[in-house]
Amino acid sequence: MASSKDRDENDDLTLSLLPEPLPQNGAHENKNESLSIRVWTETKKLWQIVGPAIFSRLASYTMNVITQAFAGHLGEVQLASISIANTVIVGFNFGLLLGMASALETLCGQAFGAKRYHMLGIYLQRSWIVLFLCCLLLTPVYIFATPILKLLGQADDVAELSGVVALWLLPLHFSFAFQFPLQRFLQCQLKNIVIAWVSLVGLLVNALVSWLFIYVLDYGVVGAAIALDISWWFLVFGLYVYAACGWCPQTWTGFSMQAFSGLWEFTKLSAASGVMLCLENWYYRILILMTGNLKNATIAVDALSVCMTINGWELMIPLAFFAGTGVRVANELGAGNWKGAKFATKVSVVESTVIGVFFCVLIMAFHDKIAYIFTSSSAVLEAVDEMAYLLAITILLNSVQPVLSGVAVGSGWQAWVAYINLFCYYIVGLPLGFLMGWVFNLSIGGIWGGMIFGGTGLQTLILAIITIRRDWEKEAEKANQRVLQWSTPKTDNQSEEQVH
Repeated sequence: MASSKDRDENDDLTLSLLPEPLPQNGAHENKNESLSIRVWTETKKLWQIVGPAIFSRLASYTMNVITQAFAGHLGEVQLASISIANTVIVGFNFGLLLGMASALETLCGQAFGAKRYHMLGIYLQRSWIVLFLCCLLLTPVYIFATPILKLLGQADDVAELSGVVALWLLPLHFSFAFQFPLQRFLQCQLKNIVIAWVSLVGLLVNALVSWLFIYVLDYGVVGAAIALDISWWFLVFGLYVYAACGWCPQTWTGFSMQAFSGLWEFTKLSAASGVMLCLENWYYRILILMTGNLKNATIAVDALSVCMTINGWELMIPLAFFAGTGVRVANELGAGNWKGAKFATKVSVVESTVIGVFFCVLIMAFHDKIAYIFTSSSAVLEAVDEMAYLLAITILLNSVQPVLSGVAVGSGWQAWVAYINLFCYYIVGLPLGFLMGWVFNLSIGGIWGGMIFGGTGLQTLILAIITIRRDWEKEAEKANQRVLQWSTPKTDNQSEEQVH
């Protein structure tokens, strides 16, 4: 571990990454500073997080694509099994665990802004404990994957093989409990380039081990699952080595028994964060399931899959803004700079929206050509062409909504947003999609349109109103109270509790 002298010397380096110290009333030190300079300064801080976050998310997304591409050469059943196991079984748990880890964005971000650096390591360990226990509770989903998939209507041969693959993906499942918190732990310290480099190497490892286990060792679809396990655990160990072996001397001071205190409060915040994100994650999976129940649904499902793939790739950008906004807002509120948090929100919303408008216009301009990347079927091309306007609107809404969710995470409003998501998506959006799809016979366009306008559109509007009307000065006070409530002073006696 790094010496205390090294930690003191590193303080100056870390302080340079923090928001500029401002008075508690949030007034900027330089009132004559031009708006363009302030926007440029905030943009640099924001993209220091967003840029690496986009790359790391695209790398993780691509790892699944590479594995499925290798498995696709084994046969249709093998491709279907790895796809279903990864999309349905792993995807069901992925959103919940990812959301639960985002509690660290609130706590670590605000603690870092308040210069309570030693608490970040404690929060990280608490998150490991909570997410690991959650993984244990979710394990039966993997064990009983075959009967679950048969209950959902999958063919017996696909369900049986998917169940085998799901069991081999259990190590991947448990890697989420450690990798997601590590990402947010480093992200809140603005050590984002490390995450990007580890993700790049992990992507290369995934391609190598997929080829090795599927083609060289001839392990078939089980080899594809093992390749994913190894790749994700490589990410875990890569990030852990950086965090625990001297590169984070202020925020990681070893394992501590303090991690076991306050677990119930931490669990409640993590659960609220998990529900907030997984409700949205499941919503789009339900869209595909509803489409599959239409008459002559094959073309509709193929077209929707093309649209959702395009939307999924582009969504990596707004999700990076979600992470960046959460960190920036949490850092500023933790530092008592409520005006800085409000300004960071404005800059993030505007920049993400500009990018969303660009892709929206791009989709509309090439509405009859975008599907050529995936298919040459004239029927699918025509169906995608008809749905291009809905895809464009979805991309535009998704450029705003994740940023507002990031503000909620940075401020600690997760529980409120969970209720909003439940209302918008499942009480308004799903019934409206059903009504427009079946009652008004508008088919896939009606289902998607109802769920987008009734769910995502309404949610974005409500979050925008809440964000605009929020008392930011009071939010800074709440952040200060949260930091004091969840933090403990670092004393010389604390070292006795550390296990190096």
